[in-house]
Amino acid sequence: MDLALADARVIVTGGASNIGRGIVHGFAREGARVLLADRDGAQAARVREEGLALGAAAVEVLEIDLTTDGAGGRVVGAAVDRFGGLDALVNNAGWSVPGFLTEQTDRALWQRTIETNLYTAIDCTQAALGPMSEAGTGSIVFISSDAAFGAIRQGVYGTTKAGLIALARTTAREQGRHGVRSNVVCPGLVLPTDGGVGTGSLWAGGRDAVFDDAQVASVVKQQPLRRLTTPADVADAVVWLSSPRAARQVTGQVVAVGGGSSMP
Repeated sequence: MDLALADARVIVTGGASNIGRGIVHGFAREGARVLLADRDGAQAARVREEGLALGAAAVEVLEIDLTTDGAGGRVVGAAVDRFGGLDALVNNAGWSVPGFLTEQTDRALWQRTIETNLYTAIDCTQAALGPMSEAGTGSIVFISSDAAFGAIRQGVYGTTKAGLIALARTTAREQGRHGVRSNVVCPGLVLPTDGGVGTGSLWAGGRDAVFDDAQVASVVKQQPLRRLTTPADVADAVVWLSSPRAARQVTGQVVAVGGGSSMP
């Protein structure tokens, strides 16, 4: 199926590692032009080369801390300056430290998680709505999580990811009249592939630093499909939702990509 994304102008936040890297690869295979916004410039540069090798019309890197004031405007401004407009935004930037709710009482931890997972999406979305509304078309995809529906050791993280669903649906209802679609993808557990993370990633310390083998096995056992989700699985859903042809009438929806671990 032709998704009509060749030469599409796309922003992927947090696009340097794991799921974000997979999303950049997905758009690259469609021949899109991608602005990869990430604070890890070295890893982003590697993903840029990978994207070009996969067929992207262009991959531009903007090294930026998305939690800084005005970052959303700078990201969207860079895409408009370099590509002449904006067709799709993927709010993927995220951060997490797993832990039980009774243990995670540090206010600074909550603030960093909210700033990274929720406010960056608010900021980038508000900035993107101007050029999208002016053009009368556009797609925004928010990367939430199974944790948005409640998960052990994911209370802080899940709270921010639940907020993304409300944000996405509000955007869909308010901006549909301007031709802007807004949807959510909720991945299950996604482990990074070789070369898939940079030194600043949550996963930089190795998989076991986040989920040990027993925890991974427990997650997989609860999935109807009994297999791990890959970055490419998530990317396929994101790319489809971003398609102005295949998903033309799809907005305000939550698509779970986790082997059935959640069914919103």
